[in-house]
Amino acid sequence: MAFAVEVENIGHCYGELRALAGVSFTVGDGEIFGLLGPNGGGKSTLFRILSTLMRPQEGTARVGGYDLLREPDLVRRCLGVVFQASSLDLKLTAEENLRHQGHLYGLRGRDLQQRVELMLGRVGLADRRDTACEKLSGGQKRRIEIAKGLLHNPQLLLLDEPTTGLDPLARREMWSYLTLLRERDGIAVLTTTHLLEEAEDCDRLGILHKGHLAALGTPAELKQEIEGEVLVMEADAPERLRQGIQERLHQPAQVIGRQVRIERAQAHEFVPALMDAFGPQIRSVTVARPTLEDVFLRRTGQRWSIEAMGEAPAATAAEARA
Repeated sequence: MAFAVEVENIGHCYGELRALAGVSFTVGDGEIFGLLGPNGGGKSTLFRILSTLMRPQEGTARVGGYDLLREPDLVRRCLGVVFQASSLDLKLTAEENLRHQGHLYGLRGRDLQQRVELMLGRVGLADRRDTACEKLSGGQKRRIEIAKGLLHNPQLLLLDEPTTGLDPLARREMWSYLTLLRERDGIAVLTTTHLLEEAEDCDRLGILHKGHLAALGTPAELKQEIEGEVLVMEADAPERLRQGIQERLHQPAQVIGRQVRIERAQAHEFVPALMDAFGPQIRSVTVARPTLEDVFLRRTGQRWSIEAMGEAPAATAAEARA
């Protein structure tokens, strides 16, 4: 299998804070790969490294076969990058934004015009070419950002939280376009996200937690780690309830916050026994199929919502120039 990206033991620190620790994975040609993680997990640091904005302190990576450290200029020619913050000049039209992007890659004349027309058509905005970007919707602006990233025909498209600020419909349209892009052009896509529902649309996922790669695989493979169903009980005294369940019903259980959590086959059939034995202690019971949030909890021991903390510090100017 040909790889668009090969990451080998990437590590990086901000002072004493370990942002990345021994991260390794590959992204195949034509694959949509998601870096999933809560804020503070290390996604932004890894994105800066792969986009050549900063050098890793440990390990290396190859993009399109080129070494990130020794051949950064060749790596950049293989990359299309869409950052979380918009890079559009809102006073310019959609076409003018693309033309300026093309000039950065040395495109001129007929070649540039053909690429601009092709990209506007590819993102479905040929009829808005003369519209100032400030008059476009959020979803349309994002599509122009992607067109800019694809203008020079890269092998890999890097997207940093691409649906930030978009409404649910625009998010779905964005992901439909990324899937079409992969199927039609065979381009590899690496995207960061903290949204579990978006991660379901990726071919494969790497789940980052406190700088470590906590899990790697397809969404289906990761959820298959949890056999059966997940039963969650709300309780005022969750530790007492957990101990009672293990002692009287011989069922392993886990306390997360004010919840008691059980993984077992046919968990819904276990509810009557729980209620008969501990009904007064249980405030509510839910049973569901495993989700990526359950995978995260199993791998890290922490709930997704608990991890909503600030991202690692931004790269310093010196790091960005390195």
